[in-house]
Amino acid sequence: MVTFTNILVVMILILLCNCNLGMCQVNGCSRKDFRCGRHGPPIRFPFRLNDRETEYGCSYTGFNLSCSDTQKTLLELHPHSGPIQLEVTAIDYQLQQLQVSDPENCLPRQFLKLLHSQISPFQLFSRSDYNYSYTFMDCSSLSCPVYVADSSNTLLALGLDPILCTKTLDILSSSLSLRYDNILVMTWSKPNCSKCEIEGKMCKLKNNGTEDEIECFDRHHKPTKKILLYATVVFVGSVMVTLIIAACLHLYSYFKLKGEDETRIEKFLEDYRALNPARFSYADIKRITNNFREELGEGAHGAVFKGKLSNEILVAVKMLKNTEGDGKEFINEVKAMGKIHHINVVRLVGFCADGSYRALVYNFFPNGSLQNFITRPDDMDHFLGWEKLQQIALGIAKGIEYLHMSCDQQILHFDINPHNVLLDDKFVPKITDFGLAKLCSKNQSKVSVTAARGTLGYIAPEVFSRNFGNVSYKADIYSYGMLLLEMVGGRKNIGQLSEENIQVLYPEWIHNLLEGRDIHVNIEGAEDDRILKKLAIVGLWCIQWNPINRPSITVVLKMLEALEEENLIVPPNPFNSTTSRVVETKTKFSTLELEAIHE
Repeated sequence: MVTFTNILVVMILILLCNCNLGMCQVNGCSRKDFRCGRHGPPIRFPFRLNDRETEYGCSYTGFNLSCSDTQKTLLELHPHSGPIQLEVTAIDYQLQQLQVSDPENCLPRQFLKLLHSQISPFQLFSRSDYNYSYTFMDCSSLSCPVYVADSSNTLLALGLDPILCTKTLDILSSSLSLRYDNILVMTWSKPNCSKCEIEGKMCKLKNNGTEDEIECFDRHHKPTKKILLYATVVFVGSVMVTLIIAACLHLYSYFKLKGEDETRIEKFLEDYRALNPARFSYADIKRITNNFREELGEGAHGAVFKGKLSNEILVAVKMLKNTEGDGKEFINEVKAMGKIHHINVVRLVGFCADGSYRALVYNFFPNGSLQNFITRPDDMDHFLGWEKLQQIALGIAKGIEYLHMSCDQQILHFDINPHNVLLDDKFVPKITDFGLAKLCSKNQSKVSVTAARGTLGYIAPEVFSRNFGNVSYKADIYSYGMLLLEMVGGRKNIGQLSEENIQVLYPEWIHNLLEGRDIHVNIEGAEDDRILKKLAIVGLWCIQWNPINRPSITVVLKMLEALEEENLIVPPNPFNSTTSRVVETKTKFSTLELEAIHE
């Protein structure tokens, strides 16, 4: 918004820029000199700078100067042989002469071009009536011709070999002033401002005078009543113009901001509708799934069906079980997924909460879950290759990092396993199934849980019992570690003897693999061996039973992105035996109730 201060500044700038108060200009002619840089020669009438506008009478034809990028004062002449640009090093306005040099330090070459040409309004100048002798030599050892005053003795005095130099021209003249130090002096006769300069005044062409008539004016001039009146008129006019401009700017800014606000609101509403999941009725779900015709699979929380929102958009619809409960899992998933937008996390397209029917609608991924590709390396029909597995492991870790660190609230998944990682058509992993997720503040290091949650074989020990430590985000790290080790070995680390007897195996075989004693994993090259060892070492660190010893997901990413696995230290084997150790429990974990773990 335009303020009074802005208006005042504009007014002052107008006055300073116009400077038409008689103290800065006389009839459009400046009372001050101009320069190229701080040390350039003063520039005033009859000279002018090319980039400065002047009124008639304040400059003279042919006296145009310019400033180079390095703030040198340049004069351009136009002899018959083509334009020449010389540097002006000094201007004597009383003697009406200027001193020039060649920017390329080869004035004799330029001088030969000027010698027989008309360079009006300037003439070559001599300080005496004595005839000077100039001999121009073309020396092959130099990039520039050399001029001398008398004989080849001068060449020797200059350290040049006369044998290598060829005489090109002899001149005997009193009309030249050419020095050995790359300096040429030129003069001008019209206009003649010598008298004004001697009197300490400035010079300009006389109004209504002849072509060459000049008049002098003082550098420092006290304003007359006429000038003061003129200044007052200019000041008032400037104020009025400034106020009108300010008013126009104010109106323009007002309507522009108003339009931008409306556009911003419309964009927000459009983005909000795009980013938030849609709500479907049960009839919509039946239509989308074609009356539940194609079942993709069934998990612990319900069956998943293939659906179609349009000919281009395919979806997966998960119909939730146990809908007569309080719906905590359903609320958890909708609440968590509505906040998530990441390439490695499945986006919730919509949901259904229609009476006792509850469903979640996701994008459809034709490759299914990662579980379909957990296989031994010798199963070439399903094995993805170590490079692809490494990329999948890295993508899952980035998704977990996003959940733990980049959302408004920290999201703990509590069910990271191969079934809950979907793969798109390019095998980019997407974490899904947030039914057991827990939202908590980012500065909360410990979480209270009242029941074991997760998939057997991937549940962290502290979720079973407080003896292993407090429940925190490290529970997801443990689950991720077990997933990594399954990817490495193509085998599960859990066995089930009966419905109530579950064996959770510590993967001691991984240590054997790292020591070269495991023969079930085939490696075809050094790069594959490097990837396998890296995934194995990271997995072992992630499944440390003490949560304190597990790395954060940020550290996990750094380890996975490390170029050399030799820098990774293998964690110690907690058993130091030759047989796998079993942690056995006799209970149904789906009904196990634990006392809340508090800080």
